[in-house]
Amino acid sequence: MASESQQLPACMDQLSRAPALRWGDSRTKAACGPSGVERTLLDCTKMADMDNKDQTELDPADVEDVEDVDDEETGEDVNTKACQLTVQMMRNPQVLAALQERLDGLVGSPSGYMESLPKVVKRRVNALKNLQVKCAHIEAKFYEEVHELERKYAALYQPLFEKRSDIIKAAYEPTDEECEWKADEEEELTVSKQEDMKEKAKVEEEKKDEEKEDPRGVPDFWLTVFKNVDLLSDMLQEHDEPILKHLQDIKVKFSDPDQPMSFTLEFYFEPNDFFTNRMLTKTYKMRSEPDEADPFSFDGPEIMGCTGCQIDWTKGKNVTLKTIKKKQKHKGRGTVRTVTKTVPNDSFFNFFSPPEVPENGELDEDSEAVLAADFEIGHFIRERIVPRAVLYFTGEAIEDDDDDYDEEGEEADDEEGEEEADEENDPDYEPKKDTNPPAECNQQ
Repeated sequence: MASESQQLPACMDQLSRAPALRWGDSRTKAACGPSGVERTLLDCTKMADMDNKDQTELDPADVEDVEDVDDEETGEDVNTKACQLTVQMMRNPQVLAALQERLDGLVGSPSGYMESLPKVVKRRVNALKNLQVKCAHIEAKFYEEVHELERKYAALYQPLFEKRSDIIKAAYEPTDEECEWKADEEEELTVSKQEDMKEKAKVEEEKKDEEKEDPRGVPDFWLTVFKNVDLLSDMLQEHDEPILKHLQDIKVKFSDPDQPMSFTLEFYFEPNDFFTNRMLTKTYKMRSEPDEADPFSFDGPEIMGCTGCQIDWTKGKNVTLKTIKKKQKHKGRGTVRTVTKTVPNDSFFNFFSPPEVPENGELDEDSEAVLAADFEIGHFIRERIVPRAVLYFTGEAIEDDDDDYDEEGEEADDEEGEEEADEENDPDYEPKKDTNPPAECNQQ
């Protein structure tokens, strides 16, 4: 029987000689999905089985035995062997590389269908595309009016958000009527739980009596919100938390009607020892009209760039920078000296110093990744955090967000977690160092 090492080169040769596939081709639809990859590998399996059969037929003495075995084997046995060989081949990096190369070549390939159409039909298709461009411009007007509605209702929300801020920072004490909350039927407590709650309440009251003063407002409100949201907690460092304890409010300000579409996030801080700013801002510029070069890509307003603000740090309190000491040895004399160097440091407050987008719009991969994450965070703060802050503080909104994930996504996450656990348990596993340096900090 041929060995795997003999079968794999033959399969590689089959893959390299396979005719080019194009989008729209029935063979392409089969080859591009998981079943297509499996089919390609099974073709290789069949080829290997044919080679084995040929080699067997060369030995007349064994023909009878082979035929007896084939008669005894069932279709299930054959399928099992084929699946086993498929799994073995999928573990071979050469086979995977060949498959990936073939599939990559399919992306963006024209189907050839449009070229085959009669000229009169092509003219009509062009007319349909012109209609689609007009639809895109109408859609842009729709989103402009939506932006106007957002601005209108932001003014209606503002008094409620102002009152929320006053309660958080202890500028206003809500009345008993305002504090009364009627729980849903599912949230109603049993008698035993009510008794437990009463006991705990007595203990809390006794502790409060012992304390010199009661806590003011809702301590660490926004810090708790940030820590409860994965998207934001990933940005937080331990040295950021004492600063965010002074964060009193976050507001969203929309651009004026006669200005280009944009929105600004305003972070309000109480006086603190870290910086003199009372407000830090981040402005996101948006585009709401189709791109003339590619009008069909329009899918609503998109963020095109953002600008932060300068943070006036108190001397020695800038958490976005850190000081390191480095020893240098003189090549000639051999003497050693210690040099102090200031380098960027991971911090949430790097959020206010995003990479600048050049006029030509071209960015390196690292800057593109940073800006993509930045846009996602800015949009999330505007759309979810500011309007529903108390629900992220209590954790209720987090549960709602978790419900948005389907079972397939959860299974994928579980598999990823299992792989990470296997890597951690592997004694030969060495985690790679972070090759992406932090974005350069221009704060002062």
